[in-house]
Amino acid sequence: MTNTALREPAFPDAVITEAIRWTEQSGPLDDAQALRLAASHTADAHGRITQRALLLGERIGLQPELARARQWAPWVLLGLAALIVVAGLGLAGNVVGGGERHINVIVALASLLGLHALTLLLWLLGLWLPLGSVNTASLGWIWLSLTARVAGGKRGQAPVLVRAATGLLSRAKLLPWAFGLVSHGIWSLSFAVVLAAMLFALAFRSYTLSWETTILDPEFFVRAVQALGWAPAKLGFPVPDAATVMAAAPGSAGQRTWALWLTGCIVVYGLLPRLVLALLSAAVLRSRRKALQPEWHEPYYRKLAARFTALAPATIVDADPGRLRGAMPASLPDSQLHDALFVIGFELPPDTPWPPAALPAELATHAQRIDGSAPARRALLDQLAQARPRTALVVCHAASSPDRGTERFLREVLMHCGECRLWLTGAPDAGATQRWLDWLRDTGLERITASDRLDIAP
Repeated sequence: MTNTALREPAFPDAVITEAIRWTEQSGPLDDAQALRLAASHTADAHGRITQRALLLGERIGLQPELARARQWAPWVLLGLAALIVVAGLGLAGNVVGGGERHINVIVALASLLGLHALTLLLWLLGLWLPLGSVNTASLGWIWLSLTARVAGGKRGQAPVLVRAATGLLSRAKLLPWAFGLVSHGIWSLSFAVVLAAMLFALAFRSYTLSWETTILDPEFFVRAVQALGWAPAKLGFPVPDAATVMAAAPGSAGQRTWALWLTGCIVVYGLLPRLVLALLSAAVLRSRRKALQPEWHEPYYRKLAARFTALAPATIVDADPGRLRGAMPASLPDSQLHDALFVIGFELPPDTPWPPAALPAELATHAQRIDGSAPARRALLDQLAQARPRTALVVCHAASSPDRGTERFLREVLMHCGECRLWLTGAPDAGATQRWLDWLRDTGLERITASDRLDIAP
């Protein structure tokens, strides 16, 4: 009953990455060293984010706790399975352990299959309903919660790891299948033990099997026995005929038919569905395991990607950076954009009025102005990542000379919007505007339109 999909090396890394994201919801971690090491580890953006998370996770103890959880998980599963088996033996004992050796077959069938049928129905509903409505009542959720409690205690990092793991499974639509693999496996083991105990008792002890009623029509039991016995009959199990069902005291042949009918119903309606669903759950998890990845388009990860991108120019030591032509960063797709205009004043002289008088009033109230410092840039980019506007209008001083800092900032802005425009204010002559246009072309940012006039048309 081990989950091969969840043992893939990529899944623990994804859990740690998501756990760091949830940890930083309460405040960012000091990641200056982790950023540098991750940037030197790989050139892939997703790989860098994962490596950063692994470095931070080691520092705050996530990996050791996840390792303890993976060590304890099989033992907790065995303990939970043992409890279910003991309960199954108790049910079997109630059916065949009575002192009078009389078995009401209908009551026995209901007691052995009732809880199983209810939990199976809840699991099937959980394939379509949200997480909290059904899945938290399954044996899989109980196993996960017990493993987290045993491995990490109440004060460890277990809650954030559980939240990260269930979030990944839920996003990939695999949570019911993961919990189902555990639940169906435990139920299969329980039914196997119950059947073994029942067959042993029926083989070496004498029982009287019958049915009883006070208010129901006997014909109802004839039809019910025939209907329930249809599927087991396909596997060779006998079905009592109407005469056997209506007989007050069936002979030995009739008792044998009743016993095999009861056994066939437990096999067909209990053991086989759980075995098939356990195998199906394992197959689904294995086929979809590549979907167990963080949602890289979330603002948190886009911001980290932008921070890694911003580190790259700092490693270039060329005397003439204006001649280096970088690749144009990709903008957000239309499906992720909001119809909005985000106005930014970047490194404007202190005496420049803000917001500009030419800016419409409805835009002026939300216009942002930063001095170019790292904290101010990071705070503004966080707002931009949340807003995801269709157009970002960056207001710059035309007489100033663009530099590497300006280029890095514009590249970061482009990653969080659909289109970026430059409004060059205070241009002393046409040459100043042309200098900016030439600079945009030389740095590979020619997709950014620049003008000394305000352009807010959609």
